[in-house]
Amino acid sequence: MPRTVDGIAEALQGGRRMEFYRELGTAPLDQAEAILRRWWCEAMLDTDPEADQIRKAALEGTLPVATLADVLERRERQGQPFE
Repeated sequence: MPRTVDGIAEALQGGRRMEFYRELGTAPLDQAEAILRRWWCEAMLDTDPEADQIRKAALEGTLPVATLADVLERRERQGQPFE
């Protein structure tokens, strides 16, 4: 999924797309990047076939955890950016 406004909007389900546009459209310019990052994560969940299980585990407190160092190391091994 492209990390663009259109890419995010396309991936969001139902009314969440309008919520995204509304939040982005009313945000001060210096907050737009943070809003895009948060909604990109939401859109990734919306496109994940295991999203329901992930949400359930998050609500139950049973999601696996990792340190930031572990995540950064894994992203580096995979050649992914650190942002």
